Amino acid sequence: MALIYIVEDDPSIQEIEMMALKNSNYMVQAFDRASSLYEKLEEIIPDLILLDIMLPDEDGYKIVRRLRNSPKTRRIPVIMITAKTTEMDMVKGLDDGADDYIRKPFSVMELLSRVRALLRRSQEDVPEQLLVGNIMLNHERHSVISDGRSIILTLKEYELLRYLMINEDVVLTRESIMRFVWGVDFEGESRTVDMHIKTLRQKLGECGKQIHTIRGVGYSISKECGEEA
Repeated sequence: MALIYIVEDDPSIQEIEMMALKNSNYMVQAFDRASSLYEKLEEIIPDLILLDIMLPDEDGYKIVRRLRNSPKTRRIPVIMITAKTTEMDMVKGLDDGADDYIRKPFSVMELLSRVRALLRRSQEDVPEQLLVGNIMLNHERHSVISDGRSIILTLKEYELLRYLMINEDVVLTRESIMRFVWGVDFEGESRTVDMHIKTLRQKLGECGKQIHTIRGVGYSISKECGEEA
């Protein structure tokens, strides 16, 4: 179940987008300004952002440039939705880093079609083989090599490792891990994530030290080894 952020200051349009997405079984959270979006991005990274251009505190062009300049947010697919209709407006949005562009007024069917297509495309962009330090994961073969040794992981351990490796050097909150691996909203049960991290580190052996604990936040993986606590 994908998580989508809506950044739109028009309440009526925001409501239409939220209802359409929720009825299509997406998790949705809406914001009416850039500052609120940035605060939430510190907690949970979404699977896609629907972004209006005209906002009260910062325009969409600046927002998408900021997203693309940060290692934590540069991979987030972005669809810009705006009343601006000139070709130059569209080109500027795409040049600044947006993945798609929808003009207002739009149909709900068009919106959902664009969302599905971009989510599908973004998932396909993840390489089949991931390498971080001495850990190699081949998604096509569903195999993991740790320091030259083949290891067997449970499905959840495998998805946890893959999520970490896709986001190398990015600090992932327990909330985002819970949503990606277990497909549910985080409800304060941090022990589920922590216990899986513990067993994953044990199975990875010495390479388990590549998984870093960020106290009070979550976990990250990098080429460098660190403390496991």
